[in-house]
Amino acid sequence: MKIRISWPAGHLTATLEETPTSSALAGALPISSTAHTWGEEVYFDTPVSVAREADARQVVEPGTVAFWTDGDALALPYGPTPISRDGESRLASPCNILGSIDGNPRDLASVRPGDPIRVELVGD
Repeated sequence: MKIRISWPAGHLTATLEETPTSSALAGALPISSTAHTWGEEVYFDTPVSVAREADARQVVEPGTVAFWTDGDALALPYGPTPISRDGESRLASPCNILGSIDGNPRDLASVRPGDPIRVELVGD
């Protein structure tokens, strides 16, 4: 499944795996939210609330599409966060892994705190 994430300065697509969380997210799309940044991570609230999955991880590759269950938010790291060690992408707490960004995750650097964000399904 593919999603498009749009903000005033750009957009990107991401490919999501079939997981309970990605299914819950897909059922809520399209959504509009407000961007927050934390180091080199963009995150934003969603109307989805799910439990942490067994394979949730805190340290991920840049460009991972993650769901932060503690905050009901999508988390999109593209580099180090304030708690990262040695340049890794370390999320605030273990997150459900949904998939990965297509293309260059550094495009997220153009997202500013307070930007409107829209997430929608992309047709095949």
